[in-house]
Amino acid sequence: MKIAVLENGPCVIETGGQFVVVRDGKEETVQQKAVALCRCGQSANKPFCDGSHKKAHFQAKAAEIRID
Repeated sequence: MKIAVLENGPCVIETGGQFVVVRDGKEETVQQKAVALCRCGQSANKPFCDGSHKKAHFQAKAAEIRID
């Protein structure tokens, strides 16, 4: 698994094709190869990124995390 921490943006996690979201006890399977998670705290759709970091002028360095 790889997590890309984007400069001034979200954390993007490669999912391998799908992932499960659990909210309020309900599970939803999502078919996507990657998911972007908010790290600026401004998203209206937490924990997911909705692009609000751009309006908020969020600044943070990039990084990459690899999990074997």
